Amino acid sequence: MATATSNLKEKWAALKGQNPGLRIRNAANELGVSEAELLATSVGEGVTVLKPDFAALLQEVEKLGKVMALTRNEECVHERKGIYQNPDFSNPHAQLFVGADIDLRIFLSSWKYAFAVVDGDKKSFQFFGKDGLALHKIYLTKDSNAAAFHELTEKYKAEEQSPLLEIAAPAPKPSEKPDSEIDVEGFRQAWKDLKDTHDFFGITRKYGVSRTQALRLAPEGYAVKIDNARVVNLLEDAARKQTPIMVFVGNRGIIQIHTGLVKNTLWHQHWFNVMDPDFNLHLDTLPIAETWIVRKPTEDGDVTSVEVFNSEGDFIVQFFGKRKPGNPELLEWRDLVKGLQN
Repeated sequence: MATATSNLKEKWAALKGQNPGLRIRNAANELGVSEAELLATSVGEGVTVLKPDFAALLQEVEKLGKVMALTRNEECVHERKGIYQNPDFSNPHAQLFVGADIDLRIFLSSWKYAFAVVDGDKKSFQFFGKDGLALHKIYLTKDSNAAAFHELTEKYKAEEQSPLLEIAAPAPKPSEKPDSEIDVEGFRQAWKDLKDTHDFFGITRKYGVSRTQALRLAPEGYAVKIDNARVVNLLEDAARKQTPIMVFVGNRGIIQIHTGLVKNTLWHQHWFNVMDPDFNLHLDTLPIAETWIVRKPTEDGDVTSVEVFNSEGDFIVQFFGKRKPGNPELLEWRDLVKGLQN
């Protein structure tokens, strides 16, 4: 196994020699391994294995001060600067940070590995799932407390600093039930009876529908499919009209949320980007397979979202107008969404 690790390290070094700007995630894909396995080849050389005490470590991250939180999936990267504040780890199923800047929904049951990484001037904590896929990263900024980073690294350093990881194969996706086996009328009525958007996931579980299947089977007028190019229009219009929005990006281990304005938008090849001082979004437009406008009833009135999926039916990114429970949806957001259907 040590030989295999050494060989992998050599292959990565050769790959970086050919393409110095290659990111570790892309290098892992090219080499047919997980990102965690590739990162672990540098254990002892800027990479420190941490104990899997994720909840304890995360609740001390506030000591770092202002950092950059990074969450991504295959198609979209969400980067938000701020301080990790107001942690709530009381629920065993979902843990929270609820701050104006760092706003997270965490599912620690999917987390397995943690590392402290020092790469030149860059310092970060990086977290991975059972399959070695990166779930969340915390990068220090020029305004961060570097001493606190080193203290936390020492405090949570694992006894065994081994480059060898047990990587599980990705869990197979459950197959979608045929529409004929769904209680469609019951599902539609449950949708109409919603009082809180957070209950929607429970309805899909109860009736055994996938997320995109749910949108196909929605009550009349509650889900409208639109052209995928409209996602770009949405961000451009929100920037132009200065409409505050919410941007959700996640994977199986975490959902990261930006709430506020977007200002600077630009293309880079087929990636559409938001490049603001404290919020960056990088959206690969090529894999977008479906885009929907979705309406859900709540006690505060209807809430409208724009939901973007890949060909597997997985969420890429989700947009809402800025709102808090107890407040109705912004009319400016509704007008912006209505314009996407023209």
